[in-house]
Amino acid sequence: MAKDLQVLNALDVAKTQWYHFTAIIIAGMGFFTDAYDLFCISLVTKLLGRIYYHVDGAAKPGTLPPNVSAAVNGVAFCGTLAGQLFFGWLGDKMGRKRVYGMTLMLMVICSVASGLSFGHNAKAVMSTLCFFRFWLGFGIGGDYPLSATIMSEYANKKTRGAFIAAVFAMQGFGILAGGIFAIILSSAFRARFDAPAYEVDAVASTVPQADYVWRIILMVGALPAALTYYWRMKMPETARYTALVAKNAKQAASDMSKVLQVDLEAEEQKVQQLAQDQSNSFGLFSKEFLRRHGIHLLGTTTTWFLLDIAFYSQNLFQKDIFSAIGWIPSAKTMNAIEEVYRIARAQTLIALCSTVPGYWFTVAFIDKMGRFAIQLMGFFFMTVFMFALAIPYNHWTHKDNRIGFVVMYSLTFFFANFGPNATTFVVPAEIFPARLRSTCHGISAASGKLGAIVGAFGFLYLAQNKDKAKADAGYPAGIGVRNSLIVLGVINFLGMVFTFLVPESKGKSLEDLSGENEDDNQPGEQGSHDSRTVPV
Repeated sequence: MAKDLQVLNALDVAKTQWYHFTAIIIAGMGFFTDAYDLFCISLVTKLLGRIYYHVDGAAKPGTLPPNVSAAVNGVAFCGTLAGQLFFGWLGDKMGRKRVYGMTLMLMVICSVASGLSFGHNAKAVMSTLCFFRFWLGFGIGGDYPLSATIMSEYANKKTRGAFIAAVFAMQGFGILAGGIFAIILSSAFRARFDAPAYEVDAVASTVPQADYVWRIILMVGALPAALTYYWRMKMPETARYTALVAKNAKQAASDMSKVLQVDLEAEEQKVQQLAQDQSNSFGLFSKEFLRRHGIHLLGTTTTWFLLDIAFYSQNLFQKDIFSAIGWIPSAKTMNAIEEVYRIARAQTLIALCSTVPGYWFTVAFIDKMGRFAIQLMGFFFMTVFMFALAIPYNHWTHKDNRIGFVVMYSLTFFFANFGPNATTFVVPAEIFPARLRSTCHGISAASGKLGAIVGAFGFLYLAQNKDKAKADAGYPAGIGVRNSLIVLGVINFLGMVFTFLVPESKGKSLEDLSGENEDDNQPGEQGSHDSRTVPV
């Protein structure tokens, strides 16, 4: 059985050492790049509107039409969803390491290409930008299942949760880096190319050089990915893939001997026995998988889907909040580059205050409190704060109460990150068999991205004013912000309910969790029962 393999036991009980931290940095830099690339577009959409959709004589600067805005912001999500499914499946077929390099190269090429979007008119530039953003998203999608799987298969069982959460937490630094770089770049351009506000001189407020600003911001996303490519290629394949999926005991022992700096014997006979054991050879679409892991997969997909609806709907309120507390003045009072600076500054402050701390709270407590408790607590507080914003919504709209609204809003996202946003990433990398681990993580993550698309775009239309005349230009009437917040509160509550389908994986070996340690004479009885227990 898998538990008898010395190489896997050595990984499970290994003390935290240098190779763990290099694995976190190598896998984490992929996530850092993902976050930078996905979130940096929101820094430049207003600038794209001013450059390519300027209307002579208009009272306000040009903005992207709703359909173009949805395409530019959403096409990367669609690519990510497809990439998660495809590369998740490929990671189980070809090995984590080989596929990891492919996703990274795709991200580097498409980051640069999206900054080089070409054409003489708005339609051509937006079309090429959307094309390259889709394939950038496709590469980013592959990073989700592969980063999580590689980290979980390298980690020891005592601190595995913290290590996978630390990889995910690099996302916070990616968002932060995007904001800081945009602040530096826009400050430099603002100092060099001074321009009047839009209301003073509409045409002169957008200097020709502003076209370089958004291109440079998008292209810099290629740097961190390119820098880690060499280290990714030097990293050996995970022992669990080599031994349990590729059935190469000699290679697994040799790779891990170097990594752990201990002598491990190649237990080829045991691996041969594993290869002949039919109890653990069922496929994804088999009855046996449904019996053992069907509930688990339902739990990981639904919780991630529901979380991302709430998490990505935050874009709705961000612009209102920033304007309300005076971080971003009215667009017509600024020039184009000034506006990029103000938006970047506001996003950086939000990331610094609520996003980044939440991730690291999870890293600190996940192996003490457990995944289940953190996820349940996160969904509970998100539900409470959403209802606290929604029910007395009119109270929050008064100028005196705006700061209270921002504090409540920040707490919602603090508990998303110190809660289900991190745990939904960690758990699918732990509870499925090695030969299906990357695929199942990819399916769970793709379900999350589907939720992100619903959250970012469904609610963009849903939250519009009930009165068509007061809705944003080009949008139909919706149900209003207050009702949208109530819907989001209900979604978070459902997330809390579905959390009960997800098993606790704290402190157990991957093979115990996935049922790969079960005996032949009890196919599935003991292990599947154990792994389904939920702490009370």
